[in-house]
Amino acid sequence: MWVRKKVNMGIASLRAYNFFYFSLLSIFISFLPVYLTFRDVTPSQIGVLIGVGSFIGILSQPFWGMVSDRYQTIKKVILFTLGFSIVAGAILFLSAPLYLLFLLVGAMYFFLLPTDPLTESLNFRIAQKHSVSFGSIRTFGAIGYATASLIIGWTIDQVGMEQLVWLFLGYGILAFLFIAIVSDAPASGKKLSWLELKQFFLYPKTLRFFLLVLLAATPHRTNDSFLGVYVQSLGGSTGDVGQAWFLAAMSEVAFFAISARILSRWSEIKLIMVASALYTIRYILCAIVPSAEWVVYLQLTQGMTFVIFYTATIQYLYKIIPEEWKATGQTVLAVLFFGISGIIGSIAGGWVFQQWGGSALYMAMGGFSLVAFGYSLFLWKSKRVGERIG
Repeated sequence: MWVRKKVNMGIASLRAYNFFYFSLLSIFISFLPVYLTFRDVTPSQIGVLIGVGSFIGILSQPFWGMVSDRYQTIKKVILFTLGFSIVAGAILFLSAPLYLLFLLVGAMYFFLLPTDPLTESLNFRIAQKHSVSFGSIRTFGAIGYATASLIIGWTIDQVGMEQLVWLFLGYGILAFLFIAIVSDAPASGKKLSWLELKQFFLYPKTLRFFLLVLLAATPHRTNDSFLGVYVQSLGGSTGDVGQAWFLAAMSEVAFFAISARILSRWSEIKLIMVASALYTIRYILCAIVPSAEWVVYLQLTQGMTFVIFYTATIQYLYKIIPEEWKATGQTVLAVLFFGISGIIGSIAGGWVFQQWGGSALYMAMGGFSLVAFGYSLFLWKSKRVGERIG
């Protein structure tokens, strides 16, 4: 009885950490472009700034994942990266001089973004250890992202962008306190093997999988960077931006809750193919709708696109990667999702937005998602042919 109560308290603490960490992440991902616009940074400059940050993320995320694997701890690495993120973010949102923005945004990408894949790895491993579903834990992160987006957007409309720093500090400190009492993830008893890692990366199935992730993730990350700017360009307010992210995250809550059931009935590649098709429809509709209000409500499709895509990729990754490299594999996935795709999406997206406007950008994103759908369809058919031959 005592052991069960302790386990339940540990799961509850992990859920609370997810709630406040993803609330913190919503401030950085959802409102950083809006904050930079408030500081008179142009869309193309925002694209470069986020692109440089994404490049830093390419280096930092595998680094922290390998540190986690090397020292067989996830929690301690999260405490370190999250602590530095809170300090850097507080300075960033305290109206730092423009010449410091690049340095501070870079610091956030070096510390805060790698905390995401480490958190996902912690969630997945603890869920496996205690036989609970990954979605039942991750759902609280989606709820946090949703509520924070709504609260922050409304609060900024009421008291001004200058008060964003206090919201950031509040969510950050609470996230730090809850992760401090969460148990560490179970460590693998196997020794790290560089030869196995090399074989994993050179394996054709792995390369094809990572290419598919890159194709599907690039328009998604472009949307992360420019949704707020696009909504405001159509006449929407900061509150509308918050509402858009709230609706997106609430749709994630619903789909995370049923993700285990979906994953048990469909193959990962087939789910990624469906998500890519839905991404295509979503972005084309965003490009052709007549007002900001329509773009806001279209974010309700986030659950059908992002959650299906992301949970399917995580499950597939954990099937093909060696046990001792799971944290590193998770960070490689994050490098593609938040790093390389972020660089392509933010820099190219900022240029397209500056030259032709937000509607053209979202039409291009729809085209990119269509390519991802075509490639996932090819992989799915190839898999079916291979199974028949086998």
